[in-house]
Amino acid sequence: MIPYSSFTLKNGLRVLVNPAPQTPLVAVNILYGAGARDEDPGMTGFAHLFEHLMFGGSRHIPEFDRPLQLAGGENNAFTNNDFTNYYIMIPGENLETALWLESDRMLEPDFSQQTLNIQKQVVIEEYKQRYLNQPYGDVWLLLRPLAYKKHPYRWPTIGKDISHIEQATLAQVKDFFYSHYAPNNAFMALSGNITHEKAEKLAGKWFEDIPARKIKNRNLPEEPLQQKKETLRVERKVPANAIYMAFHMGPRLSGAFYTADLISDILSNGKSSRLYQYLVQELRLFSNIDAYILGSIDPGLFVISGTLMGGTSMETAEQAIFDMLEQLKTNTVQERELTKIKNRLESTWVFSMDSILNKAMNLSFFDYLGDPSMINTEMKRYHQVTPRDILTEAQNIFREENMSVLYYHSV
Repeated sequence: MIPYSSFTLKNGLRVLVNPAPQTPLVAVNILYGAGARDEDPGMTGFAHLFEHLMFGGSRHIPEFDRPLQLAGGENNAFTNNDFTNYYIMIPGENLETALWLESDRMLEPDFSQQTLNIQKQVVIEEYKQRYLNQPYGDVWLLLRPLAYKKHPYRWPTIGKDISHIEQATLAQVKDFFYSHYAPNNAFMALSGNITHEKAEKLAGKWFEDIPARKIKNRNLPEEPLQQKKETLRVERKVPANAIYMAFHMGPRLSGAFYTADLISDILSNGKSSRLYQYLVQELRLFSNIDAYILGSIDPGLFVISGTLMGGTSMETAEQAIFDMLEQLKTNTVQERELTKIKNRLESTWVFSMDSILNKAMNLSFFDYLGDPSMINTEMKRYHQVTPRDILTEAQNIFREENMSVLYYHSV
C-alpha cells in the first residue's frame, strides 16, 4: 500500500502527500485540468502552447530554469488531450524553491508579446519537425478526425492546424490561462522527504494567496455511435506501407477500459504476443505490429498499427489482423494466458512505484479522476477481469462498423 494524505486550500488547490523519508529528494507534481479537449475548435493547440509558455518566466521570476538548477532541481512537463502535467525533482532542503517557482507561474506567466512570439515559433517548429517532416508524423492529424466526428479528441494535442498557433493573440492566450489555470483546477502531489505537516505549512505559504478563478465549464459533445467503417488512403514518402486501425472503446473509469487494456497486452506485449508470433514471425506479413489503447478519460480508441513487409497488400494485412481479432471474439482466452498478462502488468506497476516521481504523478492523476485511492486499487481492477469479460469486450470493440482505417502508402 502506498501511504498518502490530502488537504485542500481555501482557494481550492488539492494537495496530496506521500512521505518517503528514505530519500533525500521530493517530487513536486502539478496537474492542471486543461488539455486539448478544452480548446475551441477554431483555436486548437493552446494547451500545448501553454506547456511552453509556463517555462518562459512568470510575473516575478524572469527565468524559470536557472534558480531551479542552482537549487539542484530538474523539471519537465507534458500535455495530452485530457490535462497538462508539470513536475520537479529537487533535494528536500530546497523544496521551497520549487514551490516558489510553481506558485508564481500559477499566479501568472509572463504575458509579454515577446515571450508569446518566441514560444509560438518553438511550437511551430515542433509541429513541422515532428508532424510534417518526419516519416508517418502526420498519422494522428489524419486518424483522429477519421475516428471522431464531434468530440474534441478529433484533433491531436499539437492542434489540428498550425495556423491556430500562428494567429494566436495575446488576448486569446490570457483568456485561455484565466479560464483553465487556477488553484481550483489544479492537483498537486508531493512525494519524498516530506511530512504532511510541512506540506500544509509550505503549500499554505506559497499557494493560498493565489485567488480562485472561474473555470470554463467543460460541456463536451458526446461522440455519436459509429455506424459504418471509415477509411482514408494517403500516399507519403515513407520507407514502407503501414496500416492504422482504430476502434472506439470505453472511458477511463469504466470496467471496459481495464478489459481493453488487457486485450491490447494479449495481442501485443512482447515477442510472445499473438500478433507478433503469427503475423510477424509465422506469416511474415509485417515487419512490426503493435496494439495499444490511448488511455483517454472520455471514451477512447483501441489502436492496431503495423508496418507491412514488401509484397504484402493492404487488403491482406487488414484481413490478417481481423482474423486474429475474430479469434478473440469466438474463443475464450485461457486463464493461464490471462494470468500471465496480469502478472506482467502488475510487476511493471510495482517497479514503477519505486519512483517518487511516478507516485506523485499518479496521485495527481487519480485525484483528478476523483479518487486518489486508485493508486492502491488500480491493480485489483485488472485482476477482476475474467476470460468471459475478454470475450465480451472483444465482441463489443472489434466490429467493422466500429472501425476507422488509415491506409498509409509508400511512394
